[in-house]
Amino acid sequence: MTDHNIPVTEDELHAYVDNELPAERRVAVEAWLAAHPDDAARVTSWRTMSDALHAKYAAVADEPVPARLSVDQLSRPPRRWMMGAIAASLLAFAVGGGVGWAVRGASATPSVFANFTGDALEAHKLYVVEVRHPVEVAGSERAHLQQWLTKRCGWQVRAPELGDSGLKLVGGRLLPGPTGPASFLMYETASGERFTIFASRAETETTQMRYAASGSNGALFWADRGVGYVVSGGTDRDRLTQVARLVYDQNEKAGL
Repeated sequence: MTDHNIPVTEDELHAYVDNELPAERRVAVEAWLAAHPDDAARVTSWRTMSDALHAKYAAVADEPVPARLSVDQLSRPPRRWMMGAIAASLLAFAVGGGVGWAVRGASATPSVFANFTGDALEAHKLYVVEVRHPVEVAGSERAHLQQWLTKRCGWQVRAPELGDSGLKLVGGRLLPGPTGPASFLMYETASGERFTIFASRAETETTQMRYAASGSNGALFWADRGVGYVVSGGTDRDRLTQVARLVYDQNEKAGL
């Protein structure tokens, strides 16, 4: 017998939205939502977002898993020559104040750069000021967050460890991106400084890194292996570069 009085967890709410909740808990969750309007509002928001993304981007989620995400590919050691090139380029960027971080390939087209940084900065400005609901899935559920975003976005989403920059994972959410679903991860320091990582499929395979700013917020964009990334935070380029380098290095080590 199922105890309908057991508190409903965050995972169960997401499973309810995704129609993956066991039948024996569905009645309990619906009763919980009827008695907890805040959770009911969140579920409604998630379902609306899920329906909209499914309607527009279902084909993305149905694409076959790319060869680069195979077990053999992911187990390969990092391309050390690439990491060295990135480190050298980052140094030139930080010292010279330029906007070229040569990952490999050419600069992003103006439209790709503008679309990604525009969407990322808007999301950053919208959610970093939230106190109660800055994310959909908390950082304490890192494994679930990564699995959920990977399923929704269609590529392997990984929440990097940014402790070396004093940043702890707050959590993440699913957002619409320039060309399909986007993952959105938020980090913060003990003093409340927040950074976000916005990622979505890119129309170009790889690009150099470029900087953009909007008011008191700055962003660094690059694309690698068909996914575009934007790290957003304050307008301190050195600080943004430090965080972006950690993100890139960890993605590179993981084979993403």
